[in-house]
Amino acid sequence: MGFKNLTLRNALIAAHDALATAAALFVSLYLRFEGDLFWDRVPLFLRILPYFVVFSVVVCYAFRLTTTKWRFISLPDALNIVRAATVLTLGLVVLDYLIVAPSVGGSFFFGRIAIILYWFLEILFLSALRFAYRYFRYTRVRRHARSEGASPALLVGRAADAEILLRGIESGAVKQLWPVGVLSPSAADRGQTIRNVPVLGGIDDFEDVIRDYERRGKPITRVVMTPSAFDPEARPEAVLMRARRLGLIVNRLPSLESGDAPRLTPVAVEDLLLRSSEKIDYARLEALVKNKSVIVTGGGGSIGSEICDRVATFGAARLLVIENSEPALYAVTEALAAHDISAAIEGRIADIRDRERLMRLMSEFKPDIVFHAAALKHVPILERDWSEGVKTNIFGSVNVADAALAAGAEAMVMISTDKAIEPVSMLGLTKRFAEMYCQALDHDVAAQVGGRPRMRLISVRFGNVLASNGSVVPKFKAQIEAGGPVTVTHPDMVRYFMTIREACDLVITAAAHALTPVRPDVSVYVLNMGQPVKIVDLAERMIRLSGLEPGLDIEVQFTGMRPGERLNEILFATEEPAVEIGVAGIMAAKPNEPPMTTLRKWLAALDEAIAKDDRATIKAVLKDAIPEFGSAAPADEPAPAVRLLKS
Repeated sequence: MGFKNLTLRNALIAAHDALATAAALFVSLYLRFEGDLFWDRVPLFLRILPYFVVFSVVVCYAFRLTTTKWRFISLPDALNIVRAATVLTLGLVVLDYLIVAPSVGGSFFFGRIAIILYWFLEILFLSALRFAYRYFRYTRVRRHARSEGASPALLVGRAADAEILLRGIESGAVKQLWPVGVLSPSAADRGQTIRNVPVLGGIDDFEDVIRDYERRGKPITRVVMTPSAFDPEARPEAVLMRARRLGLIVNRLPSLESGDAPRLTPVAVEDLLLRSSEKIDYARLEALVKNKSVIVTGGGGSIGSEICDRVATFGAARLLVIENSEPALYAVTEALAAHDISAAIEGRIADIRDRERLMRLMSEFKPDIVFHAAALKHVPILERDWSEGVKTNIFGSVNVADAALAAGAEAMVMISTDKAIEPVSMLGLTKRFAEMYCQALDHDVAAQVGGRPRMRLISVRFGNVLASNGSVVPKFKAQIEAGGPVTVTHPDMVRYFMTIREACDLVITAAAHALTPVRPDVSVYVLNMGQPVKIVDLAERMIRLSGLEPGLDIEVQFTGMRPGERLNEILFATEEPAVEIGVAGIMAAKPNEPPMTTLRKWLAALDEAIAKDDRATIKAVLKDAIPEFGSAAPADEPAPAVRLLKS
């Protein structure tokens, strides 16, 4: 913190520390010497004192004692107090042994015992008022929580996670919550207390604890699940089902790795459906985005809006949201405006098919990074309307890539899909072609010598994201709420899933890797989606998490596979070697792509075929460009509609 940022509060803290130092010095001298020995030293003491006090103010500032809020004082601050007292004590040794002693005939003015006394007293005097104030604020928060009708809450999770939430309650960041106890999956936490809140047992003790407090006339009304409560060994499904059966409100404390303030959010079913997320290097993402100008196409969609939010959170200076849907554009810009962010947000209506408008918008904005999330993505719809998929997913992506290059962007990142590998659908086919164009353009840019800095064009593949528009989880939720049946296309259908937040953070991480000083020899990145999830298992889990039984309360109905679908998704093609890049959660692919001249011939043929609505030619051109098209298509006929009646 610079001196220009110091306030009256900091001046008062500095005055307190100066008085504490003077008092510690005076008391240590008084305790060491009695009678005349003490009074004989007072005149010289008063001459020395002002200089030593000034020195102490400098030392306390250097160890951040002047700038630390007393309300949040903690162990690191206590260590800083000890460090400051130690430096001041060493300063007193130098003063007594090397400066004062020679001037008074070689005798020591303070002496060893007085200096040791001073060290202890300095720590005491610097700490006492700070910790007294911290305790006063702590008791006041507790008193307010009780008087304002805060909900008695049971915390579920390991001690370290519970401690973060308890600190949030003490600081006032989390309100209307009164923690009465903790249930921890770790045996090492049992019988302990965390900031005066007892660990009452393990997960299996859930119902016993709730009933015990109810018998005592202190019923628990809320359950808060911390991040560790969602680990498999904590059995989060059992906790949620028990809490709902007992009529308790259930909240969660989101992971704080990204620096979010402690806050409670509702527990969504999708919180319980995934493996643990990859650990994200948020400093790396901030270094990439901070003070940059960023464009997000399709910024009103599920992925696009989350990228907008993350980019703004990581410190982008300017953000342009390009969206074809007016309601979606309004929603995302309003949501961004509601956040406390410094980025200048601008939203523009535009269709990525409109090449001239896209060129003009990017030329005016001059982006550093372009995230291309705009696409048509619904498999059965694109199987019916081929030409629309080609117009948006191929020609739209070509327009975005060319416009980003013309505007001088550092990078263009295209959101792709695992369906682009050995595609069997129009979605996968068009996305694979768009990948090929970006790779060829990236190759051509890398081959250029001299001129402006090289631009990177990369594609990032991943599977389904939970709770995205059109995904299976919201569909299943609606079907369960309507009383069923829950419809699944095939009993053996499996898909990869991850959260929108994790997917978008890894997309930005891939961009950071692509823009490293040593240009990586890859342009297609593949996110680690974990283990694929069987869709019928997903449906049954969601039914059970709603407090119902599949086959009894809600039927699961198989409707048969739709056009363009396959049973299993793949992340790498047969002849596409995977490359480890040393980044958790991301791998890369190294396919051999055709040159740009060949791609442009195919694009010209597609353009002509679309103008004539010639479906056969479109298919022929795409088959020529992507020979593996249809190689992974299922050999069996779609399963007929049946009902699953098992429990």
